[in-house]
Amino acid sequence: MKRITSWLKTTIVIAASMAMTACGNKQAQTEEVQYVKTVEAKRIGDDAELNYPGRTKSSEEVNVAFRVSGTILRVLVDEGQFVKKGQLIAEMDPRDYEVQLAATQAEYEQIKADAERVMALYEEDGTTASNYDRARYGLKQITEKLTNHKNQLADTRLYAPMSGYIQNKMHKSGETVAAGMPVVSMFNAGDVEIEVFVPASDYARQNDLLSATCSFEVTPGKVYPLEIVRVSKEANASQLYAARLRIKGGYDHQKITPGMSTMVYVTYHASNEDDGVVIPVTAIKHQGEVSSVFVFDKKQSVVKERKVEVGRIDLDGNIQVLNGLEAQETVVCAGVRYLTDGQHVKEMEKTSKANVGGLL
Repeated sequence: MKRITSWLKTTIVIAASMAMTACGNKQAQTEEVQYVKTVEAKRIGDDAELNYPGRTKSSEEVNVAFRVSGTILRVLVDEGQFVKKGQLIAEMDPRDYEVQLAATQAEYEQIKADAERVMALYEEDGTTASNYDRARYGLKQITEKLTNHKNQLADTRLYAPMSGYIQNKMHKSGETVAAGMPVVSMFNAGDVEIEVFVPASDYARQNDLLSATCSFEVTPGKVYPLEIVRVSKEANASQLYAARLRIKGGYDHQKITPGMSTMVYVTYHASNEDDGVVIPVTAIKHQGEVSSVFVFDKKQSVVKERKVEVGRIDLDGNIQVLNGLEAQETVVCAGVRYLTDGQHVKEMEKTSKANVGGLL
C-alpha cells in the first residue's frame, strides 16, 4: 500500500510539473512582441513630401517612316543598334518611281522645247502674248512635276533623322507600307528624362515644388536631384497628368538608360492651411461612430489607444485629424485592428530613400 501511495505522489508531481511547463510555454508564446509600422503625424501646412513611381524615357523619341508608299527592299539596321544622323536605315523598291520619273523627264523635254520656240517667236513678235503665257506656265508646271517625281524617287531611301539607337523594327523586307507608316522607332543618345504621373491635387501645386530627387536600384546609395522639364496640360483617362523631369548633374549613362523604373521623391512648399494634422487613413481604427489611433510610446515600446476627431480624406490616402493628435506624434499606420491599448510592440525600421523596397 505504501508503494502505491508513493507511486501516486510521484505521478502527481510529474503531471504538475508538465502542466506548469506547458503553461509557461503557452504564456511565452502569448507574450511574443508584435512589430508595427509607424508614421509621424504632419501638421497641415507643413512641407509635404510625396513620392511617385517613374520610368526613364529618352528626351527625344521618333518613329521613322517613308514619305512614299511601296514595298520594302531591305532594312539595314537591327534593334539596339547605334546609328548616326543621315545614315541609311532602309530602302524601298524604286522601280515604279524610276519609271514615273523617266516618263516625266521625257514629257519635260518635249514641253521645254516647245515652250522655248514659242518664247523665241514672241521676242520677234511672231506670236501672241496669250501663246507666250501658255508656254511659260506650261514649262513651269512640268518643271514642278519633274522635281516632285525626283523627290519621290529619292524618298525610297530612308535616313536616320538624328544620332541614336534603334528601339523597334516594325516592318521587314518584302512588306508593303503606306506613306507615313513607321518602319523603325529610335531614341536619341542624349540624356534621359523621367516620366511620372501625378493627380490633379499635385498638378495644381507644381509652382510650390521645393525639390525633387530620384534613386535607382542599379546605383544603390545614390540620390539624384531633378528639375522639371514640362508638365502636360491635359489629364489622361485616369485623371493623371504626365510630368517629365531631368537629372541635374552627371550620371552613369551606361547604367541609367531608357525604360528603367525609379522612384521620384518630391517636396512641396507649405500651403496656407493650418487645420489639424494628417496621417494615413490606414492608421484610423473605426468602432461605430468612434475613431481612434494607436500612439506609439518609444520609451516604453507600447501603444496607447486614443480617440480622435477626423475630417476629410485627400487623394493621396491621408486623413485629416481635427482633434486628439498633435504634429510629430508617432502613430501605428497598419494593422491597427489587431492591437490593444497598452500592448508591447516593436517599431519596424524605416526604409531609406536610397534603399527602395528595403532590399539592402
